[in-house]
Amino acid sequence: MARKYFGTDGIRGKANGDKLTPDLAMRVGQAAGMAFRRGDHQHRVVIGKDTRRSGYMIEYALTGGFTSVGMDVYLLGPVPTPAVAMLTRSLRADLGVMISASHNPFEDNGIKFFQPDGFKLSDEIEEKIEALVEKGVSAGLTQGREIGRARRINEVTTRYTEFAKRTLPRHTDFTGLKIVVDCANGAAYKTAPEALWELGAEVIAMGVEPDGFNINKDCGSTAPEALCKRVVEEGADIGIALDGDADRVVIVDEKGQIVDGDQLMAALALYWHELEWLNGGGIVATIMSNLGLERCLSDNHLRLERTKVGDRYVLERMRSGGYNMGGEQSGHIILSDFSTTGDGLVSALQVMSLVQKRQRPVSEVCKMFDLVPQLLTNVRISGGTPLHDDRVIKAIASGEQKLGATGRLVIRPSGTEPLIRVMGEGDDEGLVKQVVGDIAQIIEGVA
Repeated sequence: MARKYFGTDGIRGKANGDKLTPDLAMRVGQAAGMAFRRGDHQHRVVIGKDTRRSGYMIEYALTGGFTSVGMDVYLLGPVPTPAVAMLTRSLRADLGVMISASHNPFEDNGIKFFQPDGFKLSDEIEEKIEALVEKGVSAGLTQGREIGRARRINEVTTRYTEFAKRTLPRHTDFTGLKIVVDCANGAAYKTAPEALWELGAEVIAMGVEPDGFNINKDCGSTAPEALCKRVVEEGADIGIALDGDADRVVIVDEKGQIVDGDQLMAALALYWHELEWLNGGGIVATIMSNLGLERCLSDNHLRLERTKVGDRYVLERMRSGGYNMGGEQSGHIILSDFSTTGDGLVSALQVMSLVQKRQRPVSEVCKMFDLVPQLLTNVRISGGTPLHDDRVIKAIASGEQKLGATGRLVIRPSGTEPLIRVMGEGDDEGLVKQVVGDIAQIIEGVA
């Protein structure tokens, strides 16, 4: 079934645009509430958000929807996405909701859901919610004493900070480490600096002054240039860049160089393998992860399993295959021994623990392989998909033939934006550029 509202990571769009309005948020709240009403107990849902101005609007619309079908609502305020997953379990909630568009600009927003066990929804449940949104839930509306209540929960950031710290060995102490952390003016603007400081590090915080409009603006994991410069200026040991909802992380080494999710997963996987902590004989990543990661793991007798793009698909494969580490090149890293979703802060803490253990600079500890030349080009489209056009199909086949066995092509529609993403990689950088450029040009002409 083609999905109207849900993409690769919940519902996402421009706030008050064609897709994401208060009316839709209320109806989605009603539909999700109906889908998760099970048994006669008083049902509850926890709702967190990032720092976007539109979060207020969507938060109250969802609250109206949930309470109208008899669910009690616990409002968490601005907290990281992994905190919502954790608190859904901790508070014995029937459903968790995060209001965020992750790394997108402030004009966008989104709604993503967590099941009672803290895991994201399956495609089947999302389709059920969509069907209820379209059909309407008038038969499920409650009245009188059955209408739900809403309340705000205090000390949420403290609970999450303690959870993150407990993922490290009991006596871990980062005294002597100088850290610059960029919180993207987003959901972790309080929790990340506090956790790092409480663990003994010298902390220099950036992106901790959210105003409702500056989330991800020239900061955070998608724009780490300012962090790179600051790390060098401060003579820091490491830089940590989170995104707007803090479920992804990018590391900057002491030289001001970016370390992406693929390098981080390689470093952590080999370290955990050495400690006999790594389950499944490898890790799970997406079709976008660099070929160098696959080769690095293979050289160390470990597997790389690939899934389609989306951290929930990575997690589904981790669960079915018995893996406890997986993630995406963008910095979504899932360490399922600790969390049910990507957690930027927890991933950063594990990297810091490794750096401290090795007693070597980040530039050495976190560079496990040479990146295979990779190029990603986004082609904006007006509607529909041009990927079924004969000219595009022919161009892709020609590109695959040119790259041969030492390269890869991945062409896919974005799950969150009107884009076709064209990614190519191979040992011959010039050839990769030519192939990707040719395909992107043809798609642009068709679109």
